[in-house]
Amino acid sequence: MVDLGRRQFLRGSALVAAGATVAAAGAAPQARAAVPGARVDYPSNRLANVSDLVVNEPLNVTYPDDDAAGVLLKLGVRVEGGIGPDGDIVGFSTICPHKGFPLTYSPEEKTFNCPGHYSVFDPEKGGQQVWGQSTQNLPQYALRIADNGDIFAEGVDELLYGRLSNVL
Repeated sequence: MVDLGRRQFLRGSALVAAGATVAAAGAAPQARAAVPGARVDYPSNRLANVSDLVVNEPLNVTYPDDDAAGVLLKLGVRVEGGIGPDGDIVGFSTICPHKGFPLTYSPEEKTFNCPGHYSVFDPEKGGQQVWGQSTQNLPQYALRIADNGDIFAEGVDELLYGRLSNVL
């Protein structure tokens, strides 16, 4: 076993951290993209109908169970992962993944905001965190629209706050 000593350990740690920072700086920031197999499938639940949605007004829903608050949102602009005729309907958990505070939606900013520690999430970028303490993006629903306009959720792509795993 090698005894590094405090200074040598700190110097090595600083070099590793600097290398990681340089590598991360070289990568362009990207919105989260759907990764096949990354989502957790849940039983399919009807959440609403396309006709229930108004542009930029969240519709409160629960998914995958009654203890998991969320929203459906018609953004008014086509987004990656959006569904519907305009590709602009998305769904998210509205519990902050940092400490579980209920999120509010700001129609002016088009963001989900946490009153606890001020994390901000962008629904036009797949629920990506753009500011604050959270270390995780918002869990986004995998949605499907039936021929009659009914919107079904069939899975979630991140761990829901307060759960040890994405199992019902």
